[in-house]
Amino acid sequence: MSTRALLGIAFLGGFGLLLFLLERLVPLRKETRSLFGRLVVNLSFSALALAAAALLVRPTVEATLGFTDQSFGVVHLTPLPVALRGVLAFLLMDLSFYYWHLLNHRVALLWRFHNVHHIDPDLDLSTALRFHFGELAFSAGFRLIQILLIGVSVETYVFYEAAFQANTLFHHSNVRLPIRIERALNRVLVTPRMHGIHHSQVEREANSNYGVVFPWWDRIHRTLGLNVPQSAIRIGVPAYTRAQDNRLWNAIWLPFRKQRDYWRRPDGVRVAREVEPPDAERYRLAE
Repeated sequence: MSTRALLGIAFLGGFGLLLFLLERLVPLRKETRSLFGRLVVNLSFSALALAAAALLVRPTVEATLGFTDQSFGVVHLTPLPVALRGVLAFLLMDLSFYYWHLLNHRVALLWRFHNVHHIDPDLDLSTALRFHFGELAFSAGFRLIQILLIGVSVETYVFYEAAFQANTLFHHSNVRLPIRIERALNRVLVTPRMHGIHHSQVEREANSNYGVVFPWWDRIHRTLGLNVPQSAIRIGVPAYTRAQDNRLWNAIWLPFRKQRDYWRRPDGVRVAREVEPPDAERYRLAE
């Protein structure tokens, strides 16, 4: 393993540990399930996803980068200096991930696998590690197309991947930042309160906030939703809220079984926005 890769792992590991500790000290949302039980499931999914990434995603990325590094792709068609091409490629990487995330919600086959990420009954750092290995397998094909079309250099890819992984950990974390600080951060980054709305059991809220690093794509595409206080959010997918749905074996097999009406609870009721608490206005992400 290269020194650069080891430094990246060390950085992400340290950043993740910091977020984990902050979640214990200043939680944004109250836990509804045992942390230990969720960690067992989420870390198991992480191990399976890492195996899928090693077998499929990484070889695909390395082979494709070897091709695009030979001046292939959209950014190489622009009359820009090399440095600005890198900036453009970085932005296009993030924009394309916005579209990929959107497709994972809109395409029924992809949603079967992405749903495993969303049925986690709480949202925290460990949820950022919980992706079905089938979703990782599909993402290998997306990565091939993404890198080929954009023409990403190895250096830009490494830099974007670090930002992608770090902000995925950050915006999934259950860290309560002072509202003024988070409002300022949210002008340039997807933040925990913003992504918390995306994990809501209310369908229209779950179908918003698809950004990974930058929130700008949601603003441009009018999929941004900010004015929901975290105290009013129930995390998860209504049809899969029973305890047995989140047992490891059941969650692994979920994409291959007959799907339920996602946005209705087991009792048949659709989850709607609850009456907001009296002080909700103080804790909205949008000013």
